[in-house]
Amino acid sequence: MPQNPDPGASISPGVLPDTELRGLIASGHVTAATSIDDDQIQPASLDLRLGQTAIRLRASFLAGPDATVVERLSDLAMHRIDLTDGAVLEKGCVYLVELQERLALPNTLSAVANAKSSTGRLDLLTRTVTDRGVEFDRISAGYHGPLYAEICPRSFSVLVRPGMRLNQLRLRRGHAVLSDKDLADRHATAPLVFAADDGPPAHIEDGLGFSVDLTGPSGGPVGYRAKPHTGVIDLDRIDAYPAQEFWDPLDAPQGRLILDPGAFYILVSREAVHIPSDCAAEMAPYMALVGEFRVHYAGFFDPGFGAPEAGGTGARGVLEVRCHEAPFVLEHGQRVGRLVYERMSTSPARLYGSDLASNYQGQGLKLAKQFRIAP
Repeated sequence: MPQNPDPGASISPGVLPDTELRGLIASGHVTAATSIDDDQIQPASLDLRLGQTAIRLRASFLAGPDATVVERLSDLAMHRIDLTDGAVLEKGCVYLVELQERLALPNTLSAVANAKSSTGRLDLLTRTVTDRGVEFDRISAGYHGPLYAEICPRSFSVLVRPGMRLNQLRLRRGHAVLSDKDLADRHATAPLVFAADDGPPAHIEDGLGFSVDLTGPSGGPVGYRAKPHTGVIDLDRIDAYPAQEFWDPLDAPQGRLILDPGAFYILVSREAVHIPSDCAAEMAPYMALVGEFRVHYAGFFDPGFGAPEAGGTGARGVLEVRCHEAPFVLEHGQRVGRLVYERMSTSPARLYGSDLASNYQGQGLKLAKQFRIAP
């Protein structure tokens, strides 16, 4: 049982940093089937680990307000897969895996989950499900119970094992989102986003707007489109797979790209991003009117991402794009999303990119870490 109702009740509202996450683990508010590794704790989030068994589902589901996940499985489970020696999750299928971590939150803390960066860049739809949950990835204040990952490989079949980390959890106390006025004041003092091509000034409306870059580096692609028929990807293998076997590089004549319905694209933002040490940020869709496509699966930015205090000089946001319904013309500089900044309850002890194995600090257009680009 947790040692006290809220180990951080006297601390400021905001997203909890690594120091508070460690306190929650020590006090029993976050527990796990096996000891939580120190490197699971990121500056403002906790990596979650897969358990031993995957359950093939008939369909995706939410437990709903009156049921547990186990109760719903009696109707939706097809068969169970032992992950102990590794197992393939097949493209187009839906699976549920109980995670090793579980929560016993005080009433003052809620949580949000999202896919990790490499998970999103593989088009591996991963969402967190809870008992009596009515939304994916949203965990209500005071939740006590297990956590599950719903996994649906969209472009590639993947090999997974227990302990792999496909999603992450961040906890917050009270209201954390910065107002547009707060953003404008901060941006005027130290730019939070800036366009390398001297584009228009930052657009601030329910967050900081960002747009797509379709110019590309000299002689390089502006993005990549996933090939429809490929081999299996072992998620533990880094720099192991030739990108050309899984991705088609793209160019965009006249700064224009036509998105095919159902295809998956990796593109990049025109703006570089700074996340100060006292903030975190989340990438969110701009509005439905810009077109029927999804711009991200994994949109969380830790404190220090691209920031000078963590050795960064600005980092682009990678866009994981899937078009729906009809072909869509995407233009260079078109606004496709917004960055919602949240205040930290206090700055973390370590920043993204500083004394951490940060795969995407200083990034531009970049595929998931499993792929290598031929020289």
